[in-house]
Amino acid sequence: MDTVPAAFTIAFVPGVTLTRWTRAWEERQRRIPLAFVATDAASQVSALHAGGADVSFVRQPDDRTGLSIIPLYDEVAVVILPKEHPLAALESVTLHDLASEDRVADILSAEDAVELVAADGGIVTLPQSIARLHARKDVVARPVTDAPVTTIAIAWLEQRTTAQVEEFVGIVRGRTAASSRSVPTPKTEKPRKAVTPKTRTTQRARPRKPRGR
Repeated sequence: MDTVPAAFTIAFVPGVTLTRWTRAWEERQRRIPLAFVATDAASQVSALHAGGADVSFVRQPDDRTGLSIIPLYDEVAVVILPKEHPLAALESVTLHDLASEDRVADILSAEDAVELVAADGGIVTLPQSIARLHARKDVVARPVTDAPVTTIAIAWLEQRTTAQVEEFVGIVRGRTAASSRSVPTPKTEKPRKAVTPKTRTTQRARPRKPRGR
């Protein structure tokens, strides 16, 4: 009776879409099932240290102790405004535009923050993917052109860089199945052409003409 392999566990923060990478994994590693753990800013790294995940898609953490991290892409920041807010008429805003606005408490979850913006006014700034998750008809999202971006990255523990971790990271980085974890082919030197020694052509001595007296 075949033993069922342990699942490869992927942790991820809200807003990250895993579909293209998990499909590629399932095509290449059909015997190894996938498991998923939803995290947030507080647990995105602790899931790795606790052994609850093999890799974690994170919004780049401040503490990277013991981690290997590969940045993947940046997310722009957007501000969530009540639909009737004067700034909602603009296509984008700047930090200066928002300087005098009332912000909702940072301790709230994204869902609760958007709910509060819709109910009581105020604003909240979120990564664009998070704003899309909590889109509502009574609020609008506008890009903040000069706000810092948020970087999405894949992280794993340096001491737990297993073959499966290497395989999955390779998929995320776009490595093809043919090249995945393959041994590099040593370069072969082209045979050198034999050097043919140049032969000197001997010239026949010409008879000297007698000098006139």
